[in-house]
Parts: sequence; structure tokens; C-alpha cells
Amino acid sequence: MTLPYQRFPFQRALQGIKESGFEYVAWGTKHVEKLGEEPLPLLPIEAPPHSAKQLAQQCRDLGLEPVMMFSTVYPEDKNALSKLASRIRQAGAAGIRQVLTFGHSEGSNLRIWIERLRKLAPIAGDHQVILVIKQHGGATGTGQACAQIVREVDHANIRINYDAGNVMDYLDIDPIQDIQACADLVRSFCIKDHRNWPQDEDCGPGFGQIDHYRLLHTVGFTGRDLPLCCENVFAPLVSPPSTPEDVDKLASRAREFLATVISGIQRQPNE
Repeated sequence: MTLPYQRFPFQRALQGIKESGFEYVAWGTKHVEKLGEEPLPLLPIEAPPHSAKQLAQQCRDLGLEPVMMFSTVYPEDKNALSKLASRIRQAGAAGIRQVLTFGHSEGSNLRIWIERLRKLAPIAGDHQVILVIKQHGGATGTGQACAQIVREVDHANIRINYDAGNVMDYLDIDPIQDIQACADLVRSFCIKDHRNWPQDEDCGPGFGQIDHYRLLHTVGFTGRDLPLCCENVFAPLVSPPSTPEDVDKLASRAREFLATVISGIQRQPNE
């Protein structure tokens, strides 16, 4: 994701991601485009679809294929239907196949989620986009809870993004057990790790306590293409990197770790 580079310009994020060995990219939410200024939204909700298409071309010009974008909209928000529909149209124009959404960490109105997702599903289908929901604490804090929503909506364009770090962080639940309840519905991952000791914090994959071999083995033989989008690449217990070059190093490390895990899983029998 460009998210770890939000303190730096979007173009610099793309360059760092490409130079770190990635071929795919997921769009974060904001970037600092000029030193000393506040981060600005990468793509405002009200932006026309052709703006998203231009951003996607910016990625492709560097050899990066965009695969997912944040919606920045909670499904229970007042104007969620129109806003999420706008995001779906933007993603469709950009050739991005997944739009990510999630709920309030304190709780969510599940009935409203289901009603609105049912209305958004055919729009997503028309634009060849999957609207994926991920865990973010509260009533939608587990894969099991998200799976119940998706199964009730019952549409191929509403699926799950799995965020093991959030499951462990917000609810202190073992994601390896939790993902069993939703593995058939998972279409992508927000990759972040988590530590409960020596302090409670998210971190980059391989720096925390989550067993990514077990996590990814759960979906490793489904035959589906599943984007693994690194939301956090940072090391625990130390300050975040102050330069984009330092983020590059951590991004490269995250890619190498995940590539090693995937290679190992693919050599094992599906049991």
C-alpha cells in the first residue's frame, strides 16, 4: 500500500514500492505532496471517475498494477450509499478490482450494513468491482462477524478482506482460528502484524506474533488470486522512519518475508 508513505508524495511512494520489488500497488488515503503541508486526500470521494483513471495510469507508467483502494467511507454513514457508489465507479474507471471498507471500531449497525451492501452489490457488479469489508473492532471486528454479513447479503461482488493485525489488536482474538470461519469468502488481505508484548502495537509482517505461514496456508490452495496489501511495514518499539528511503528498506523487507512464506506454503501439501 502507499499508506506507509503517507508522509511523502504519492509519486515518491510509487517509486519506492516499485524499487522495493513490488509489481502491484494499493492506494492509501492521503499523502503529503509538499514538505511542511498537511496530507491531502489522494482521491476525493467526489472526484470524477477519470481522475481515478489518471492515477491508475500514473501507477502503470511505473510498472505497478493497482489492485485495491480505500473507500474512506463507513457503510453506516449517512451518505454511505452515494459515497460508496462513487468509489465503485472510480475503481471501475481505473481498472481497480477491489474497494475496501470497514466499520467503526466501537460498533456497527449490522442491519444497515446488510441493507446498503445489497443495494451496492449490483452497482459493483456492473463495474466489475468487488466491495470487500475488513475487520476494524466492534461488531465487525472478526472474520466470523464479517462472514455473517457477507453470507446474508449473498452476492459475488461483496466479499471479505482479512486483516489479521486488526483482529488481534482490537479484540485480542487469535486470527489463525478466526480466519477459518471466513476463508471461503476472503478475496484479499490487509497485511499487518501485531505484538502484545513488550507493548501493544501493530507492525510490519514478520515483526509480530502472527504466524503468517498458518494464516496464508488457510487460503493458499483456493486457486484464487488474493492481493496481499501491506498496510504496515514498520518495526516495533522504534520510531517510524523519517525518510522515504527508510520506508523503502522496510517495504523491501516485507515483500521478501511474504515471498518466502508463500514459496514455503506452495511446497507443502494441502492438508
